[in-house]
Amino acid sequence: MRHLAFILCMAFLVGMPRRTTAEDWQSLDYATAPVDNPMKGLVPYQTDVRSRFPHSLEFNYLPYSAIVKGYDEFDWSPLEAMLDDIATRGHQTVLRIFLEYPGKKNVIPQFLVQEGLTVHKYVNTNTHPLPPTEVETPDYEDANLRRSLKSFIAAFGKKYDGDPRIGFITAGLLGTWGEWHNYPRTELFASKTVQNEVLSAYEAAFQVTPILLRYPAGKNHYSTARNDVRRFGYHDDSFAWATLDTGKKGDEWFYMAALKAAGATDKWKQHPIGGEIRPEAWGKVFDDEPGIPEIQNFRRCVEVTHATWLMDSGMFATQQSPDRIERAKKQVRRMGYEFHCPRARVVSVDDRLEVSIEIENRGVAPFYFDWKAEWGLIRGGNLIATFPASGRLTRLLPGDTPRRWNDQIDLSNVKAGDCTLALRVPNPMPGGFPIRFANESQDADAEGWLSIGSVTIKSE
Repeated sequence: MRHLAFILCMAFLVGMPRRTTAEDWQSLDYATAPVDNPMKGLVPYQTDVRSRFPHSLEFNYLPYSAIVKGYDEFDWSPLEAMLDDIATRGHQTVLRIFLEYPGKKNVIPQFLVQEGLTVHKYVNTNTHPLPPTEVETPDYEDANLRRSLKSFIAAFGKKYDGDPRIGFITAGLLGTWGEWHNYPRTELFASKTVQNEVLSAYEAAFQVTPILLRYPAGKNHYSTARNDVRRFGYHDDSFAWATLDTGKKGDEWFYMAALKAAGATDKWKQHPIGGEIRPEAWGKVFDDEPGIPEIQNFRRCVEVTHATWLMDSGMFATQQSPDRIERAKKQVRRMGYEFHCPRARVVSVDDRLEVSIEIENRGVAPFYFDWKAEWGLIRGGNLIATFPASGRLTRLLPGDTPRRWNDQIDLSNVKAGDCTLALRVPNPMPGGFPIRFANESQDADAEGWLSIGSVTIKSE
């Protein structure tokens, strides 16, 4: 049997095998994590606009008719094309399927129309900042449409639940733009019975990929089916405009007011919060003086909602000023998670390393995906060995006591020489961004890896 001695320097100094003491813990310095960490931050529509603002997610819609060709007949190629295109940039997708959209025709599958589905055509006036335009709203109570919706959601989940190319799905399907309302024609919106059918179908079909709803609702909501006790997150699509609870009459629909009324203020701890910055506030929300009194304080909105991702076409449509970009980066870093490793320890015992590391969350929300971490040894900038890590990042909340990971690394098959012990949490999507820690030694020796310390392995 080969005998090994280990000398750990930089962060650690370890000699002969011994018991670990408090002095073995070594500090790892903090540094801000990248703005484009995966599964968080600002989100553009599907395109490559990283030169304008860093991001790791892209959003797009698809019409129901593009996929649904019959009750049990589906053409997934448009969705596959979307997911594959976005994945080529290392990004994950936020998506929504809609049944009605102002200005768009033939969104409703023709086989449903031919079987007698009533379609209401009228001019939608709730399209600001765009001009009013015609919309086609289906009769959501139609039995055939309801059958189709349930069949589609079941097939959707069977094919795509847990697909690593998908970050988040907003429930869509009902209402204008799939936003679960038909304002101002509220009488045309789906009944609570139909809403519950859709919610139950989503719950049954998706166990891994997060589904987000537009409006929080408790058991006594006047128009929206109860969802506070269901496994869904939310997306606030009037973010930083109708987010904070003003307490004013008429503002009860604002996101935080509705969330409190639903008794769902702790939903963020297990289910993600996303949304879209209100179009009138695009870009301006990051200015010291936005110039529009209705714009609410972005940082405060992020802190109270615990938002993980937000669409903001203003930051991506055109090149913004350097000052606005820097202010936006500072604020967007606060969104979602930010993992920092404050200290670690490594002790040699025979032919293995006993490794412990502490991880804290300095963001506003947990990480909602069970990505598997791994230890690595890096030599000359090249990864020479990897070892599974037992720790998990899920449900580590901001303010929680740092979570400790403890592992044993078998080095009996590693060749003698100098190397760096490192940690990473890879993205399960091929080519996707790994999680990068808020530490100075992140990426110090290899891209995507948090360097822990130097290791000299000597044969005896």
